[in-house]
Amino acid sequence: MDNKNNVLLGLALKSVVVGLLFVGPDLASAGQFGLQVAAGAADHHVKKFDLGVAWDPGLYWWQIGDWHFALIGEAHAAWWHTNEGNVHGDIGEIGVTPVIRFIKTSGWVRPFVEVGAGIRLLSSPRIASDFTLGTAFQFAEMAGVGVQFGHRQQYLAGYRFQHISNGGIKEPNPGINFSQLYLQYNF
Repeated sequence: MDNKNNVLLGLALKSVVVGLLFVGPDLASAGQFGLQVAAGAADHHVKKFDLGVAWDPGLYWWQIGDWHFALIGEAHAAWWHTNEGNVHGDIGEIGVTPVIRFIKTSGWVRPFVEVGAGIRLLSSPRIASDFTLGTAFQFAEMAGVGVQFGHRQQYLAGYRFQHISNGGIKEPNPGINFSQLYLQYNF
């Protein structure tokens, strides 16, 4: 029975790989890529500098008047710094977040609201002897507002509120809340 399951699993994995070889190039060329830079602040005097890559694969749905929903993928690398960190004053962060954006469909300036939830990995969960996030693995939820503008819609500017916590995987789990401003340029 185990051999039969292994053969079926192998065939399924090979089918997925072959499918990605045919579909993958179309998905990559169908999207619009952007570079994002963000800066923010949180409790415990933590400052954050974030570099991101955004991908718009062209997944749009539910047209409501002159507005629609879009799915955007983002990958981030960030650096946290605090003067209150008697254990780690500097922490690195990497992660990914799928973002759902409700955006105006046309116009030179297109306002939007957005929400997203993703995962993050920290270089250390401990910032100070009396402040730790419990685990290096974290969840990141965010909500924001912004505008997309330019003759090719190549610029974005926005504000995001981001909550990072381990979701109760391990105590302590105080979480941390960031307020961030970001700018993005789409190619």
